[in-house]
Amino acid sequence: MMLTTRRVCLLAALTAILVAVANAADLTIGQSAPVFSDIIGVDDKPHGLADYEDARLVVLAFTCNHCPVAKAYEDRLVALQKEYGSKGVQVLAVNVNNLPADRLDEMKKRAKEKGFNFPYLYDSSQKIGRDYGAKVTPHVFVLDGSRKIAYMGAIDDDMRADKVKKHHLRDALDALLVGKEPPEKATKQFGCSIKYE
Repeated sequence: MMLTTRRVCLLAALTAILVAVANAADLTIGQSAPVFSDIIGVDDKPHGLADYEDARLVVLAFTCNHCPVAKAYEDRLVALQKEYGSKGVQVLAVNVNNLPADRLDEMKKRAKEKGFNFPYLYDSSQKIGRDYGAKVTPHVFVLDGSRKIAYMGAIDDDMRADKVKKHHLRDALDALLVGKEPPEKATKQFGCSIKYE
């Protein structure tokens, strides 16, 4: 039986998702966050988790340049850093895709264009994505003061800012900053699949 072009594309997309899932770790809430170091940022400097030891909380956001869902959340991440930075929260955006549109030179352009006020890091080895089990862009992980996973999943419940009803990430940060547990510790992330090799 001949496969239509559409079916071939769907099979390819499904295969990519299954490969991504197979290559990704499965972290649990309360588990120590995987340590990373020497990941180059758009500032051309190496960054590591230890560089942000003074932050009360770290938001590790896996994102990229090409994904429309990731793009829809860029302004929200900028606003989050602006609002929560003075409270001791540090956003770190990480891209592990190696597509031409997602490489470091394009990341530098995107960060400047969007006015990123947080580090935007590029890991071409994709190790950090696999270590955290990142599956889509965006996929966020909140690390508490002991650098344990305190929240993971989606930023909120709708890529359209005007349709958001649940602010998962903000609710988690608000709870953690006053010593409480997040109302939801894990939510279902959604976006473009990370292109693991």
